[in-house]
Amino acid sequence: MEMASKREELTRKVEDYLEAIYVVADKNGYAGTTDIARELGIRAPSVTEMLSRLRGAGLVEYAPYKGARLTENGLEIAKSVKSRHDIFRRLLGEIGVPEGIARKDACTLEHNLDPKTINCFGTFVDFLEKGLYPGWRKDYEKFREEKK
Repeated sequence: MEMASKREELTRKVEDYLEAIYVVADKNGYAGTTDIARELGIRAPSVTEMLSRLRGAGLVEYAPYKGARLTENGLEIAKSVKSRHDIFRRLLGEIGVPEGIARKDACTLEHNLDPKTINCFGTFVDFLEKGLYPGWRKDYEKFREEKK
């Protein structure tokens, strides 16, 4: 694997962790390693290792057996990632992608598109959800059925 893609992968991984910590802490008030592992679908020892790295980067405050809390910088990144994720999850839901698949695919898309593209998708989803053209969904569903 070349260096640029290793850096990209690390960035994605860091973003996924920060988002998971944000989501877990929002639900529980804190982010324990077991809950973070569950959110990411991985084992707790992997979380412990990454939390130490994130602490070293100044993105989390972490104490073993007490869990993690995002720093101001970590929180800013986590909110951005969560926002991108939500845009794609909403968009995919609007076009009929089942929820579980939409969550998984949104995670892929949130890391791979230009911010301007993501902003356009966000604006489009907001437009759809505003309901200015209520017949679009019915027409779209009919079109989808005809394509099968």
